[in-house]
Amino acid sequence: MATRRTLSRALCRCQPASGLIQPISRVTLAACCRSTATRPFSLLRTLIPRPTFPQRLPTLALGQVSRRTMFIQTETTPNQDSLKFVPGKPVLAEGQGTVEFLDMRSAQASPFAKALLLIDGVSAVFFGRDYVTVTKDPDTPWQLLKPDIYGAIMDFYSSGQPVFYRPEDIPTSPADTQIQPDDSEVVQMIKELLDTRIRPAIQEDGGDIHYYGFQSDTGVVQLGLRGACRTCSSSVITLKNGIENMLMHYVPEVTAVEQVEDEIEKLGNDEFQKLEGKLNQTKE
Repeated sequence: MATRRTLSRALCRCQPASGLIQPISRVTLAACCRSTATRPFSLLRTLIPRPTFPQRLPTLALGQVSRRTMFIQTETTPNQDSLKFVPGKPVLAEGQGTVEFLDMRSAQASPFAKALLLIDGVSAVFFGRDYVTVTKDPDTPWQLLKPDIYGAIMDFYSSGQPVFYRPEDIPTSPADTQIQPDDSEVVQMIKELLDTRIRPAIQEDGGDIHYYGFQSDTGVVQLGLRGACRTCSSSVITLKNGIENMLMHYVPEVTAVEQVEDEIEKLGNDEFQKLEGKLNQTKE
């Protein structure tokens, strides 16, 4: 009994009420060892208080993702100024079409796209089923952009925000290739080939196609390229050697495929031509 009281008194002197570990003097340790048969290492394990952990760990709200659990992969595309970022989380729900944001005005419907376009050097953002294609300015290196893009993607998924603010802004399944009752047999075959054969291959490269129409008198199919394929230097080769050859092979009525520029592309090209004209005038 006397031995236990001595050890208890020694423990009280060595262990403060706050639970913090303080240095133990040699005299106190020697006194404790002489008064008991306990070895010094066993005594140290007794003197050091066990760490206390909270009973309940903080939990994330529904839809939130911890930054440490995300592993974002990057995939190259034929366009050196476009990269695919695969966050390992769905970007768009299954059955929804792709969507592209070329400026801040169009990105007002999506907080995710807005956060990416706010990065200096990012010129366009494209959402696929489980990936995001980011297109940059030619003069900005990827080494400077990648950390900011990684941070924006992780911050978005950890915030729990929806990809689109309003449900009506969510893209539906591709309407351009949906077969309509008044479509001819040739148009139906073209749409089926675009939807089942060509579109999946284009989306693998971080882009998409848009069907504008078929001119039955000339046999020309009008298509538009989006995402990484929009500004790709090999887009003409993709249209002629890839899409045109496949359509002409399966649909004899098709004679050619031409690329159609949308309104944003037309405005951009017009502004570029005006700027080029001004530069040429100053040189003269």
